[in-house]
Amino acid sequence: MATALQEVIVSPVTPVVMEEEHVQGRDRVPREGFREILAQAQRENRSYLMEHECKELLEGMGIATTGYLVAGSEDEAVEMARRVGYPIALKIVSPDVVHKSDSGGVRLDLKRAEEVRSAYREILGAYRCQHVVGVSVQKMAAPGVEAIIGVTRDPSFGPVLMFGLGGVFVEVLRDVTFRILPVTERDVEEMVSEIKGYALLAGYRGRSVDLPALKRLLLQISEIVSTFPEIRELDLNPVFLYPEGNRVVDARIFIGEVEEKAAVTKAVDLKGFFYPRSIAVLGASGTQGKLGYNVMSNLLSHGFAGSIYPINPKSPEVQGIKAYRSIAEVPGPVDLAIVIVPAESAPAAVAECCDKGVPFLVVETAGFAETGGEGAKAQTRILEMIRAKGCRILGPNCSGVINTHHRMVQSIGLMDDLGRGNIGLIAQAGVYAAGILTGLRNVMDFGIVATIGNKMDISETEILEFLGNDGNIDVIAMYMEDVRSGRRFVDVARQVSGKKPVLVLKSGRTEAGKKAVSSHTASLAGNDAINSAAFRQAGIIRARDNEHLFGLMKAFAKQPLPKGDGVLVVTYTGSLGVAATDTLYLNGLRLADLEPALKSRLERIIPDYVKTLNPVDYSFSMEPDQLVRTIEIGVESADVGSFIVVIQGEILGSFVEVLRRIDPCGKPILCCVACKEFMMADVIQMEKAGIPVYSTAEMAAEVLAAMYRYGVDRERRS
Repeated sequence: MATALQEVIVSPVTPVVMEEEHVQGRDRVPREGFREILAQAQRENRSYLMEHECKELLEGMGIATTGYLVAGSEDEAVEMARRVGYPIALKIVSPDVVHKSDSGGVRLDLKRAEEVRSAYREILGAYRCQHVVGVSVQKMAAPGVEAIIGVTRDPSFGPVLMFGLGGVFVEVLRDVTFRILPVTERDVEEMVSEIKGYALLAGYRGRSVDLPALKRLLLQISEIVSTFPEIRELDLNPVFLYPEGNRVVDARIFIGEVEEKAAVTKAVDLKGFFYPRSIAVLGASGTQGKLGYNVMSNLLSHGFAGSIYPINPKSPEVQGIKAYRSIAEVPGPVDLAIVIVPAESAPAAVAECCDKGVPFLVVETAGFAETGGEGAKAQTRILEMIRAKGCRILGPNCSGVINTHHRMVQSIGLMDDLGRGNIGLIAQAGVYAAGILTGLRNVMDFGIVATIGNKMDISETEILEFLGNDGNIDVIAMYMEDVRSGRRFVDVARQVSGKKPVLVLKSGRTEAGKKAVSSHTASLAGNDAINSAAFRQAGIIRARDNEHLFGLMKAFAKQPLPKGDGVLVVTYTGSLGVAATDTLYLNGLRLADLEPALKSRLERIIPDYVKTLNPVDYSFSMEPDQLVRTIEIGVESADVGSFIVVIQGEILGSFVEVLRRIDPCGKPILCCVACKEFMMADVIQMEKAGIPVYSTAEMAAEVLAAMYRYGVDRERRS
């Protein structure tokens, strides 16, 4: 019989008493029942589910838990404990209590009826001023490997699944991994295997866990959140993993209203955007120093073959080209309009273009959402206008598009000659792209460069999708400050990366960096661990800094993918050979082992004092002919998939022509020249010969490893 204290405290709400068969998940509740659980919480103005409600949802989806019997009295608790079997745990059930352990609402390892009665009274006494439904009676779970599984919401990517080992692994080491929902079987395979504690799962001292059951559990959580988008957060902690099966010990679910999805812009073929036949420049100028002058000058000096229409109400011509007072006066259709007028005049200019029927616009003018206030309002008005008219806009606050295969340079900065190349670059910052092109054009050739600025309309995802299908582009690099429509981005990137390498440098990794990003392009940088996980899920190669990005770009653009994990290292100094070797092995590659006949041929080439055949250390005696003959031997070896060549900087120029002429039969060659910045003339010649040059052997080996991993991953996905 309940005590007087219990009669005062316990809510008149009917206690939830689930039979043992239901606890074991053999009698699944229909999904309509889950909807009722969510609806009940919403009626009670709760943003979370109580533990017994969480477990009912999980059990209904076939996920084993420790059960959710709820007692409304001391006697009921004792009877339930007898039925469940000792030892047991008691937990408070209250809509006012979320963190049970922190507030004294949990008693563990109770082994006798007297302990149950005492613990029951203590729990109710601790919550005498709160709404109490009852006390949950649960059988203590058998010890197992402790794990944590959770779901959170990322502002860029939406629902995100987390997995890791529990206890010290998550609390101190933060050994967790993420994937964007929904996940695939391959996604969960990677999640489980990439945590540092994987060895504890796969088998340690004769113990292992049921990995197929764990992977099924992760897929089930993905299904639950996809089925019930009201779930904002989910926390299963701990989950005990066993040699056979697993069991959720505690569960917490937070709910909220389903956010309305933003209207998805109708897909448009961007061919006319990147390959227009006619361009109008609103704000074109004949006065040097003005941005409108630079845009016109770039179009003319780089030989854009289509029609150019300068729009300037004060001049009859601009830089020798007939000008028009407004775009409405331009005869015939205009494929693309570049807007480079002051911010206060931009909305009117955009309206004129829409009225003209121009399908694509590039607004290079700054002073919009990145400045806040009136600028943000003006950007919103422009967005509403183009959506009503069916136009598409790149920008504002960008530097336009460069397409060397179409001889089109829209940049607001004056650009020198650009070679036609196979690299596509998407940059959120226009000045960033213009700045790096000034130098990188000496060692890399770009095909298309798109600067997206505030990406009010046309986004990085749409451009990535277009570049993935453009036959002139083989490698895609991206500088990003935030990700919009994250799930769509992951899907597109996964498709594109199956055909072409996608390299991303994502800034805003620190809190200070995030603040700088927001002030620059009105962006919101997401959690960096989630960004990295999303990129891995999409098959993206993430660069850690600009130097790493540039190193990856030129290797992928100039060289084929490695044909195996064996590398032949040829060097003039043993120390750099050792550095290359260390980095190769740390990144999953190895030194190749030549076949006996090839070793004999190599021994006839190398000096007598050289004792190793890989790395091949010629000391300061290495000559171009020796290097060529060594590479030719490596080409014949089935175990050599690629080469790293370390060359003395003072004599680099003598190696350029021989390496230009050599045919490595589809095996990549990367070159290292220590302190290469002091002999750039020869470095540029080597780069133009198609051989990427790096300052350190470590960087060359790291880039080579990234190429190999990409090739393996692409082959696995094909």
